[in-house]
Amino acid sequence: MKFLHTMIRVRDLEKSKEFYTNVMGLKLHRQTDYEGGRFTLAFLGLGGDTEPFLELTYNWNTSDYNNGDAYGHMAFGVADIYATCDKIAQAGGKITRPPGPMKHGKTVIAFVEDPDGYKIEFIERK
Repeated sequence: MKFLHTMIRVRDLEKSKEFYTNVMGLKLHRQTDYEGGRFTLAFLGLGGDTEPFLELTYNWNTSDYNNGDAYGHMAFGVADIYATCDKIAQAGGKITRPPGPMKHGKTVIAFVEDPDGYKIEFIERK
């Protein structure tokens, strides 16, 4: 078994691609329009083609979604969480929880929010 991707629905594909590539530093690997289904899929990742991807799904005739209350967050490990958050803030990203130790623990974490309100956790891994 191999983990392939996580999919989230986005309201504005260009705005979401801009956030995930320019603010988060992911790379767009491929994008495909499905005329018959009236949707577009964009796959982003950290580099190589063998890693898990983030799939952005844009439905052409849908302008809004309810993100629901069951979704938690996606998480990325980073070597320097303070520098990462500074870079994201300078690029216009929204830091919703500044870097610091998690409650009841010592692990340093931070949270960012994407243009659709999805939460992204950073975990410092030295």
